[in-house]
Amino acid sequence: METSNTALLVMDMQMGILARLPQQGASIVKKAAEAIKNAREKNILVIFVRLGFQKGMPEISQNNNVFSAYKNKMDDNQMSLFMTLHSGLGVTENDIVVDKKRVSAFSGNALDMILRAKNISHLVLSGVATSGIVLSSLREAFDKDYSLTVLSDGCADADEEVHQFLIEKIFPKQAEVITIDEWKMKP
Repeated sequence: METSNTALLVMDMQMGILARLPQQGASIVKKAAEAIKNAREKNILVIFVRLGFQKGMPEISQNNNVFSAYKNKMDDNQMSLFMTLHSGLGVTENDIVVDKKRVSAFSGNALDMILRAKNISHLVLSGVATSGIVLSSLREAFDKDYSLTVLSDGCADADEEVHQFLIEKIFPKQAEVITIDEWKMKP
């Protein structure tokens, strides 16, 4: 694997989203931290993508049932806590953190521009939820002609059956699907 053109995307590993996975939260953070450590050892770019909005959440339309629920339930302080990346990931001040405005990692931000500026053509995906950001980002990245790898144990979903179906049946059509240990063994 050529590492200079590869980036690891760690997606939606933020406190507000991880709170929805009380059974899996700690273990998925631990697995993601393993992937981050491996990426850093191989000089692979690590980018954290999180759901985040400006003060007052002006990006959210009342026509969007899912995201308007955030706007209706949270004030700016609560949103700030919701957006906080889990401390177990080891985010550093030099890491790139990109805020997205909808489900896909590419939505409403400069992620694609950053990747192109850094000559990234291969994305390694990890995140919560498999049926949300991972699925949406994989589809959009595939359409943007990125080579893709999904870390099967670096993703989690509240619905384990849906997670398994996506990992086993859908993702392999557009990406290499491997475990973090298998990824660590790649040169």
